[in-house]
Amino acid sequence: MKRVASICFALLLLVVAGKALGQDVRYNFDKDADFSKFKTYKWVPIKDAQKVDDITDKQIKDAIDSVLATKGLEKTDSDNADLYIGYQTAIGQEKQYTSFNTGWGYGPGWGGGWYGGYGGMSSGTTTGSTSTIYTGQLALDMYNREGHDLVWRGVASKTIDTKAKPEKRQKNLLKAATKMLKNYPPPKK
Repeated sequence: MKRVASICFALLLLVVAGKALGQDVRYNFDKDADFSKFKTYKWVPIKDAQKVDDITDKQIKDAIDSVLATKGLEKTDSDNADLYIGYQTAIGQEKQYTSFNTGWGYGPGWGGGWYGGYGGMSSGTTTGSTSTIYTGQLALDMYNREGHDLVWRGVASKTIDTKAKPEKRQKNLLKAATKMLKNYPPPKK
């Protein structure tokens, strides 16, 4: 019975860890903006934003371009674009500590009580490990051409991993762009 409980606990820990490692996506928008008027966009650099290498820049833009195309937006190089779009990244690392209890180990024994019980094994052994997780946050900003007001912002965390293989990086970026732009354009009220 204790073995079954230990296995269930380990599975629960894996599920929680998987959720914790997944991408976290948020967005916000100007409720007064008329998104039906936005048909074209132009990429613009955001002042003082952390720069990424040219390959990562292309991967980010390609992922977002492909999702925006499915939303009916057309990319242009014209200054007359309806939207100016820029992105920012934050790349870093954090330590993760993972531990679990096996449910078995040496201890005062079964039966409990202040006298130590009947002898044998009880309590448990806690096993732990640390690892480094590289986190990469991507923030996408959309400004209307007239007035240069921010009308939409999406943020995806755990998106850019500088240690991942190119295929994995592109897959993560496309997944983040898809999730981030899932509710674009925002529903009309």
